[in-house]
Amino acid sequence: MNTPFVPPAASAATDRAVYPSLRDRHVMITGGGTGIGEELVAAFAAQGAKVSFVDIADQASRLLVERLAPTSRHAPNFLRCDLCDLEALERTMAALEDASGPIEILINNAANDDRHSVGELTPAYWDNRMAVNLRHLFFASQAAARSMRKAGAGVIINFSSISWHLALPDLVLYQTAKAGIEGMTRGLARELGVDGIRVNAIIPGAIRTARQDLMWQNPDEIERTLERQCLKERVMPVDVAALVLFLASDDARMCTAHSYFVDAGWA
Repeated sequence: MNTPFVPPAASAATDRAVYPSLRDRHVMITGGGTGIGEELVAAFAAQGAKVSFVDIADQASRLLVERLAPTSRHAPNFLRCDLCDLEALERTMAALEDASGPIEILINNAANDDRHSVGELTPAYWDNRMAVNLRHLFFASQAAARSMRKAGAGVIINFSSISWHLALPDLVLYQTAKAGIEGMTRGLARELGVDGIRVNAIIPGAIRTARQDLMWQNPDEIERTLERQCLKERVMPVDVAALVLFLASDDARMCTAHSYFVDAGWA
């Protein structure tokens, strides 16, 4: 039986590298209420950043704020937002800027990896999956870039997926969106680089989250994945957050237009 998910001890702030350049920066994270996003919110808060995040998971997001606020330099700011509603996204980002100042770092993390077969796909489902997994990344980046241009610098980090690199089954629309994200990352990096804005992509492998343990990562699947990985242990959200922190910091000031794997050598 698959053991219950337990967040890693490495989530503690004392176990992290410290990036002074992240202190007091305004970071916006999409899908920050659960999974990898939850770890990202905690990681940036531990760095002393001003963290804003959006999600549709109200209860989990509010509990996260309650947990982090007492020990954070800046209590995280959560607003509910359905990212498929682009007008709501624009309003929400404006509200976050009013509350915490211009967005200096944008982490486009939100996505949904529901399985599907080719034969059952409809045009409506195509449009929905692109809205959930691709479209909002561009328009969030477009809005954030307006503030970043005024500041003369900024960072956008988009989340892709290892799935399309491996051609995993039952994920064709998810993989289409995630492959598009890497192309979009390259294009945005070229267009925005003149304004001092860096754009990179993160490619997570089989990350152990509560959703993955519940939905997809049964013992047989875990065994198959570990067999293919170079490193024979599961990749945790904290491992992803560690790379995101580096790429968001000034230590990575010359890193842009590329995709970075966190997959224990699976791909």
